[in-house]
Amino acid sequence: MLSIEKYQEAFLNFLKTNNFERQPKGLYNPVNYILGLGGKRLRPVLTLMCADIFQGSYQKALKAAMAVEVFHNFTLVHDDIMDDAPLRRGKVTVHEKWDINTGILSGDAMLILAYQLFEDYDANTFKALTKLFSETALQVCEGQQYDVDFETRNDVTIAEYLTMIEYKTAVLVAAAMQMGAIIAEADIKNQQSIYQFGRNLGIAFQLQDDYLDAFGNPETFGKQVGGDIIENKKTYLYLKALEFADANEKQRLIHLFNTETTKTEEKIFAVKELFKSTGAAKATKQAVAEYTNKAFKVLEVLDISEDKKQLLKTFGSNLMRRNV
Repeated sequence: MLSIEKYQEAFLNFLKTNNFERQPKGLYNPVNYILGLGGKRLRPVLTLMCADIFQGSYQKALKAAMAVEVFHNFTLVHDDIMDDAPLRRGKVTVHEKWDINTGILSGDAMLILAYQLFEDYDANTFKALTKLFSETALQVCEGQQYDVDFETRNDVTIAEYLTMIEYKTAVLVAAAMQMGAIIAEADIKNQQSIYQFGRNLGIAFQLQDDYLDAFGNPETFGKQVGGDIIENKKTYLYLKALEFADANEKQRLIHLFNTETTKTEEKIFAVKELFKSTGAAKATKQAVAEYTNKAFKVLEVLDISEDKKQLLKTFGSNLMRRNV
């Protein structure tokens, strides 16, 4: 087993030597641009780590890890277009740097490139990887549609929101981990268990992301702080605030989320104060801890050594303490 930093280093080295230097440049330059913007590389690291955890080889998992990262970045390119987001990881988004048509087409190419990366695996592994990948990709699209639908609904429930973030975010984290297990030829029980570990960790990760969107440091967060508030997104923070608010607070919050305004900084400040005064901010942090602990509970049934379980636990704990 390597340290998390060593897995990151191995993946970054692979990424540098396997970039998409192809023609036409107008299609592939945006692909290399988004892949080169950095980020946590959470998902590919999990694929490499899980290949080793189940006594496989992380080197054999590098192409699958790359596929996960290319697909993830494809979703970011298209999400940024849909959200009209100006920044991604502190840099100009693809559609702002080029144009919307380029963002759509380069994103489409990334989806195809992700599938191509599975082609060098043997037939059984290829089938298992692509079956999981296709199911996951479709769920990510379903999650994105739920997210869009929620923007115009005022009756979104906590349960619906949790389903949305499970599909939009958590299933890809879970699939990344199961892919490592598939490549290592782990048994089905261990594959399913590591998937559930990743699913719960992914939900915790997204809830933490929701929290940081409102309360993170813009210099470290890499995205526009308050972006969800500006876009009137019904996040866990918002839904919990509605649940806990008194009549005046509830009326104020609904008004802020249903009124067009050019005074965005004032709106962000007012909403954040309501998130804090209602207890929604505290409840969101508690939910992050609860889903992290659910993930750790799954470790008890995994057929791996205690030191490997501790590595996964340390990874999860560090992830939830992040500020980016």
